[in-house]
Amino acid sequence: MSAEGGTKAIVAALAANLGIAASKAVAFAFTGSSSMLAESIHSVADSGNQGLLLLGRKRSERDRTPQHPFGYGRERYFYAFVVAVVLFTVGAAFSLYEGYHKISHPEEVKSPVWAFAVLIIAIGLETFSFRTAIKESNEVRGEQSWWAFIRRAKAPELPVVLLEDLAALVGLFLALFGVSMAVVTGDGIWDGVGTVAIGLLLGAVATILAIETKSLLIGEGVDPQTERRIIEALESVDEVDHLIHIRTEYMGPDELLIAAKIAVNHDDTAADVARGIDAAEARVRAQIPEAKLIYLEPALSEASRTHAVDAQRPETPTSS
Repeated sequence: MSAEGGTKAIVAALAANLGIAASKAVAFAFTGSSSMLAESIHSVADSGNQGLLLLGRKRSERDRTPQHPFGYGRERYFYAFVVAVVLFTVGAAFSLYEGYHKISHPEEVKSPVWAFAVLIIAIGLETFSFRTAIKESNEVRGEQSWWAFIRRAKAPELPVVLLEDLAALVGLFLALFGVSMAVVTGDGIWDGVGTVAIGLLLGAVATILAIETKSLLIGEGVDPQTERRIIEALESVDEVDHLIHIRTEYMGPDELLIAAKIAVNHDDTAADVARGIDAAEARVRAQIPEAKLIYLEPALSEASRTHAVDAQRPETPTSS
């Protein structure tokens, strides 16, 4: 899966969230709706999250150093994890607190026309942002389901933006529901109920993001299908008898580390083995472009080792 793409989706989400946050803040000032306040804080947090994703992407492009010999590719995973933490602490926790406060001390929603107008505008802007994220994701998703794409993507930006935009859209409809029920029934508790629902939604999305980005941050290898392609490429070289074992790990979304032990024939010279290793690396990179770091350790195959031992044994004289 390509690790490229996602910048357009991040920028679109950032622009949409800045505009939405400002409009929601104005609506809260006129209506006093806790749902509008929760959604405003949510949009502010989302705007900061997109800024963090762009920052992580930029910092990951730094050249490797003696202290960080494998580069800074995992910075993208770190900042994506920070996004999940921010979404949970700022978005979910604040919404739950504000919702609880409104349910305990309900207040009438003032100037509901402002709330409805802003929510409708915000839904339109979030739909545009979500559509951009879907379009960018489809370019790299292939035939995977959406859930599989979110679980297996090695570039964290698109899954993060997708889930954020989805949560934002659903949250806006929850806020619309809470404000509408509060206006229709005249009971401000419904505004608090909508706010609590938004908090629970954000908490669920933040938990999913934290789990997935933590896994990337710790270190993930390739999927079984990709590993089979690597093994086939290695064993397609004449000098490689077979693969003994292999380890893979993504050092960043577009930098894969492959370490493998390969069996070679006893009769091959050092020059033959070196040529075979070079050919094996070239074939792997042709199949897996992100395989930037490949370390192959040659070892004698079991058959070659047995043959070498037998050749070194003295012949036993036969009795006449």
